[in-house]
Amino acid sequence: MPTGHIMMAMSLDGFVARKDHSLDWLNKQPTEDEDHGFFEFMDSVDALVMGSGSLRTVLGFGEWPYQRPVIALSRTMTKQDLPEHLQDKIEFSTASPEALWSTLGERGYKRIYVDGGAIIRSFLKAGLVQDMKITIVPILIGEGIRIFDNTGSDTDLELVSTEEFPSGLVDLVYKVKAA
Repeated sequence: MPTGHIMMAMSLDGFVARKDHSLDWLNKQPTEDEDHGFFEFMDSVDALVMGSGSLRTVLGFGEWPYQRPVIALSRTMTKQDLPEHLQDKIEFSTASPEALWSTLGERGYKRIYVDGGAIIRSFLKAGLVQDMKITIVPILIGEGIRIFDNTGSDTDLELVSTEEFPSGLVDLVYKVKAA
C-alpha cells in the first residue's frame, strides 16, 4: 500500500486558504532566499491526490506546477472543466480513500502527496497519512479553510523536527502515530 504525505502552509490561526480558496496571504511572505523543501518533497512522491477546491486554486496559478500524476477527488468536476492542455495530466475519481489507495498501490505508486483540507481530513480518518510537514506562516487571516477542522477523533502525532526561518515561518514535521 502507498503511504500518504502532507506538505502544507498554514496561517498562525489555522487556515490553509481563504474561504474562496485564495492564497494571497501566503504570497505576502518574504521567503525568496528560503528553502522549505518543496522541490525535494515533490521529487519524493509518485503522485498527488487533491480535492476540487485545491485543483481550482492551482489552475489559477497559470503555469501547471506538477510533473507527477494528479488525481483529483471530485463529484462535480470532470476533464471537460480543464484547459485542453491539462486534460491528460489530471485524472478524476470519486473513490473512497481506501479504494483509491488500493488502485494507486496496484499501479506501483509508493508515496502520495495528499493535498487540500477536506481531502487531508478524510485520508487522516482512514489512517492513510504517514507524516506531515506543516509550515506555520506568521499571519492571522481571521477566517478561511482549516486543514484540521472536524477530524472526528484524536490523531496522535510525534514531533520529528522543527526549523525556523528569517521570514518568521516555522516548519513542523510530524509522524502520524498508528492508531
